[in-house]
Order: sequence, then structure tokens, then C-alpha cells
Amino acid sequence: GAPGSLLATAGTMRAAGLLLLLAWALLHPAAGQQCHPSGPGGVLRFTDRHAELRVPALHRVPSPLDPLYGLVRRCLDLIQQNPLPTELLRTALNDPGSVRTSQVVQYELGYVVCAAVALLFTVAVPVAGMCFCYCRSRRRCGGRLRAHRRSLGCRRRCLLACLSFTSLIILVSVTCAFVTSQRVKGQMEPGLGAVPSTLRTLRQHLANVPQGVQMVVDKFEVPRKQIISDLGGLSRSVGLSIHAQLKAVTYAALAELQDRAGDLQTSLHHLQILHRTARALAAARAELEPALQERRGRVVALLDDPRCTSCASALGRAQGLELGADYGKVPSVEKVLKALAGLPRSDFAEMIRQGNGTFNSIPELAVERMAQVTQDLRGDLARTAEKVQSIADGFPLPDYTRPASEALVKAEERSRPYLREVERFERYRWIAGTVLCSIILLILLCNVTGMALGAYGLSKREDPSDYECRGEAGAKFLLVGVGLAFLFSWLLILLVFATFLVGGNIQTLVCRNWVNQEIYKFIDTPGNLPPSMNLTRQLNLRRDSNLSSTYRECKSGAGLWEVLQLDRSYDLDEHLKSPKYTADFQKRLGDFTANLGEVRLLRSEGRQDLETFARSGLDEVDYGRFQEEMKNPVVQTSLPGLARNLEGLQKMQRNSTVAGRLAAEARALWHMQNSTVQSQEALVAKLGESVQFLSRLAPHLKERVKRTLATTASVEARLPVQAQQILRQELGCFTRKELRYFAQYLNWVGQTLREDVASCQPLATALDNGRVILCDRIAEPWNAFWFSLGCCTFFL
Repeated sequence: GAPGSLLATAGTMRAAGLLLLLAWALLHPAAGQQCHPSGPGGVLRFTDRHAELRVPALHRVPSPLDPLYGLVRRCLDLIQQNPLPTELLRTALNDPGSVRTSQVVQYELGYVVCAAVALLFTVAVPVAGMCFCYCRSRRRCGGRLRAHRRSLGCRRRCLLACLSFTSLIILVSVTCAFVTSQRVKGQMEPGLGAVPSTLRTLRQHLANVPQGVQMVVDKFEVPRKQIISDLGGLSRSVGLSIHAQLKAVTYAALAELQDRAGDLQTSLHHLQILHRTARALAAARAELEPALQERRGRVVALLDDPRCTSCASALGRAQGLELGADYGKVPSVEKVLKALAGLPRSDFAEMIRQGNGTFNSIPELAVERMAQVTQDLRGDLARTAEKVQSIADGFPLPDYTRPASEALVKAEERSRPYLREVERFERYRWIAGTVLCSIILLILLCNVTGMALGAYGLSKREDPSDYECRGEAGAKFLLVGVGLAFLFSWLLILLVFATFLVGGNIQTLVCRNWVNQEIYKFIDTPGNLPPSMNLTRQLNLRRDSNLSSTYRECKSGAGLWEVLQLDRSYDLDEHLKSPKYTADFQKRLGDFTANLGEVRLLRSEGRQDLETFARSGLDEVDYGRFQEEMKNPVVQTSLPGLARNLEGLQKMQRNSTVAGRLAAEARALWHMQNSTVQSQEALVAKLGESVQFLSRLAPHLKERVKRTLATTASVEARLPVQAQQILRQELGCFTRKELRYFAQYLNWVGQTLREDVASCQPLATALDNGRVILCDRIAEPWNAFWFSLGCCTFFL
């Protein structure tokens, strides 16, 4: 009927779905699947890089005296307009004895002129002072008060204004001299101390290169820990991946096997019902037949009795009171039952449970079978760490930095005596400058006091005695100031010229050419420096390099690797090739195999049971005969209908005897219906259910059993192959992931060794700091000191 058709359609669709699933699994092997994309955890972080020693960069600090410094520089540029004397310096450095005085005078012409002026001033001022003293001793050079006249007052006011103006200039100049002198003193000590300190820092920086290389190599611990962590979950991950990718087809095969086992059990049940019910119905028919014939004769005789009123209408139904379906004619299923006797010989439920359990235990099996290879891979990592250590052992940079370190040691040792002399000279300069500035202040005090007393005396002209006393006292103070000026002017000019000669040459010969990098060009020119001062050899620079390019490269942040071009003698890329460190690791993973998919879904006993089931002849039984017989009723005439007719006729009878007999026959028919026919009808309904199931199953039995056996065999055969493919694919993904860790580390090592570990930026910073200390912090206030002191001397 319709339910049977629906069930058959559902079974067909389920079988088709399983076939498609199996075909997809066979046509799309697991090894063709892509690896899972790497998350953020796939990127290694090397945060603790080599903490190299840094030389703190110094910068020119803006100052309120910057306008004064700029004025002094312009004056020096005016005095010394010659460029860097390369020929003179080359001769002086290579053959000092052949230096001609004319060359020096020609270059220092501006300073020679200034020296001549200073000499003239040194001689002229003391001579003028002696002449003034001689004249003063003859009382011909002032000192006496004159009577007040209008023209004399105008001259006095003019002299007072001039003297006030010059005193103001002297005051400003001596203040600047004091400030700049203190600034030179404050900068000289740390500046001189910075020389050996910077040299030591540079030396320590070079000495720390091997330590920095070792620190970089030690960072192999980062990828090693990550790989060990990944190894810890590799085996379970492989097992879970195999289980996840094969569970659909495996569970489908187990489900189909469970369906066939259910068909076998259910078919046996319905065959037994069919056999027993057909025999019971045949026996019941044989038992019912004589009783029904007897009942038919009696009812026909009664209805045919003339005394029975209106009974002819029921006579035809009574005459049709005969047996209907004959189940003795249906095919026998004893042959099928005999073929299926003793089935099932195997416990399908236990078999399916064991197959399911074996398949679900694949993750644990993978952990067990991969334990040894995981341990071997950890050993390979330990040996790889030893290979990585060879990078530090063979790194050649210390061989190149050793000469530079030795040169820095010599420079530090040779600089100490000169630094002590400079410190001593600076101490003398400061003492002399302070004393002479104090004398200038004393002269300025005498001038101011003289002017004040003179002005006060002029304001008290009404009192001649007081006027004369105060005016004379003011004149004496002025004369004392003039005397001190004549007395110490030659010392002042000598100090001014000495500091001017030193500071001016530092500014024009060193600082100016340092800023425009003419000094670097001079050093770079071959032959300018003697062999003992060959910086290219002492710093171990490459032959085609020079100090200017090296300075620029170092300042831009280049490393010693690039500056010294070590790649010409040491192929770092060759030493950092991944296969050198990953070959063993990769080979061990590539060679590993393990049987992880050997699952028995159907044992031989179960296969024989299903084959016997398919050959049992269940599909050869003619279930149509059963269905045709079930269309016939047990009795051709409905016993309840005939009984009701008899009961109706009983009521119409006038003859009580006939009425009684009609009632008795009706009761007999009801009894036959309820006791015999109704039970047979129940057996027919039960028989119908079994026939319906078997008729639905029989046409597809062999095909389904064949498909189930083929599917089970195919899945059992393909599971190990598929599991091996998934194992190879997962190990391949794992290998590529771990090789990326190696590649990240080796790339980081190459970049760090080239750029960070051996940076030469401290060398450029040290040179810049030397210029800032010498030129900006010492030379500028030094030159401002002699310039301010010179202004004081000029206006005295």
C-alpha cells in the first residue's frame, strides 16, 4: 500500500546518499585538503634584542650669548679667510722639518696682523703710561682744579658723558668675560673627561659584539619552545583529524550494516509469523468447513419452510454461505526458514559496537604510536641548537673589531698627557682671567667713584672748601684708574692675544672645517696622513672605503657588517640556510608512517550471515498469492449480516416455532462469527503485516545486501589508505608550520647581526659629540671670553 511505497522510497534515498558520500570520500582523498590557516600565534616575537651600549648624543644648547658667539665667528671669518691648508698640513704631518715659515705666515696672515697690533699695543700703552707719569710728576698733566667758567663746564659734561659711555661698555664687556670664563671652566672639565669616557664606551661597545652575537644565538630558545609545545599536541591533533575526516563515511557504513542486521532479524520474525499464521488459517478453515456446511443446510431448510413468512428474501444469502480464502493454496516458506535456520550466528550489535569503538579510539592510538617519533624530534631540536651555536662560534666580526679596539686603547693612553696639559693651561687661564677681570672691575670702580665725586663737587660750588676737597678726591680716583689701566694693559693684551690665537685657530682651522666636513675629505685623501695615522688600516675599513662615507653610513644607522662589507669574506646567508638546520627534523617527519585506520566493521561470520540471508530465497516467494487470498473473506457471506436478517424475520413470524428456530439459527451464526471467523480474520490481519514487510523487502534484498557488503569491504580497505593520506597531510602541514618558525628565527638572526648587534652608529655619535664639546661648548665661550676681554682692554 501507500506506507510501504513511502518506506521503500526513503530506503532508496538513504542508500543513494550513502553511495554519494562514499564516492566523494574516494574521489577526494584527505591528502588533497589544505592546511589550516596559521593564526596570530604562528608569528614569533623576539622582543629582547641585544641591548648594545649607546653613546648619548650631545646637542648644541641655545644660549642668551648666541648673538655674541655669532659676532665672534664673523670676526674670525674676516680675520681668517683662507680655506683648509691641505698642503701645509700634509707636509706638517708627514715631514715636520720641511715646513717653511713662509707657508705658515701666509696661512696665518690675519693672525700675524693681529699679533703686530697686539705687540704695538703692548709696547705703546706702557710707554704712554710712563710719559703720563712723568708729565704728572711735573704737574703738567692735570690734577689741579680750575676756576669755573662756562666753557669749562661744557668740556666737563662732555668728558663725563664719554667716560660714562666707556665705563658702561667696559662693565658689559667684563660681565660677559666673567660669564664666558666661568662657562669655559664649567665645560672644560666634563669635556676633557668625555674623551676617555667616550673612547672606553666605544671600546666596550666593540668588546660586547661577541656577547651580542651569543645573545642572538641564544634566542633559538624561542622557536625551540614553540616547536616543543606544538609537538606535545601533534599526535592527538593527527588522530582527531583522521577521526573527523573519516567519521562520516565510517558511521554511514556502520549505520547501513546495522540496517541489514535489522532486516535479517525482522525478516526472520515475519517469516515465522507468515509460516505459522498460514498453517493456522488452513487448519481453522478445515475445522470451519463441516460446521459451516451443516449451518448452511439448516438455515436453507428453515427459510425454505412454507410456514416461514417472507423468508424467501434471505434464502439467496443463506445459500451463499460458503468458505472463502483458502490458505492451503499459498506458497510455503519452509524452504526459506530452513535456509535461515540458526541465523544470525554472529552478534551484529556487539560487532558494530566494537567497530565503532575501534574507530573512535584512533586519537588515543595516534598518541601511542607517535610517542617515539615525538621523542626523536625533541632530540633533533637539541642537536639543531648545537648547530645554531656554530653561528656564534664562526662569526668573524671580532677579528675585524680587534684592531679598532687596539687603536682606541692607544688613543686613550696617548690622549691622557695632552688632556692633563690642557686642564693645567685652562686652570692658569681661568686664574689670570679672573684676576685681570677683577682689576678691570677695580679700574671701573675708580672711574665711577671719580665721576661721582666730581659730579657731587660741581653741585656744591657754593662752598669753596667742600667743592675743592671733593673735586680733588674725584680727580685722584680717576688718576688711579688711569694708572692701573696703563699698568695692567699689557698683561691684558697678552692674555687676549694668547687666548685669541688658540681659540681663533680652533674655530677657523678645526671647527669650521669640521662642520663642512673638509677635515674628513683631507683624511680621506691618500698621502695626507702618515702611515702611523692611517685610519683605514687602524679601523680595519675596506680599501675602497673612506672616513666620510663610513661616517655617513654609521650616522644613518648602518652596522659594522655593512660598513666593513664582511659579506665578502663570510657568507652569512649560506650559514643561515634553513636546510642546514632542519634537514633531520624534516626527514624524520617525512619518513614516519603509522597504521591508524585498521578498523574491522564486519567479521567473516557476519558476512556469511548476510550472504546466507541474500541467498535464502526470500525474494523468490510469491507474496502476490498471499495478497490475492487475503482479498477473499474467510466466509463468502457475511455471518453478521445473515444473523441480523434472521433476527428481523423472527419478528415477522406468526408461528412461534418458526420464530424460535430463526432466533436459534441467528444465535448460532453469531457464535460462529465470534468464536471462529473473527479469530481467523485477526490472523489474516497479522499475516497481512508480515506479507507487506516481506514483499517490500524481498525485491531489493540481494541488491541491498550486496551493496552493504561492498560498502563495508570498501570502507575497511580504504580506511587505512585514507588515514595514511591524512597522516601525511597533517605531518606535511605541521612540517611547513615548524619550518616557518625556523625561517623566522634565521631571518631575524641575519637582520639582527647585520643591523643591531654590531651597529657603528656610536662611532658617528662620538664624532658628533666631539665637535659639540670642542666647538659649541668650549671654543665658542672661549672666543667670546677673549673678545669681551679685548673690548675691555680697548676701552680702557
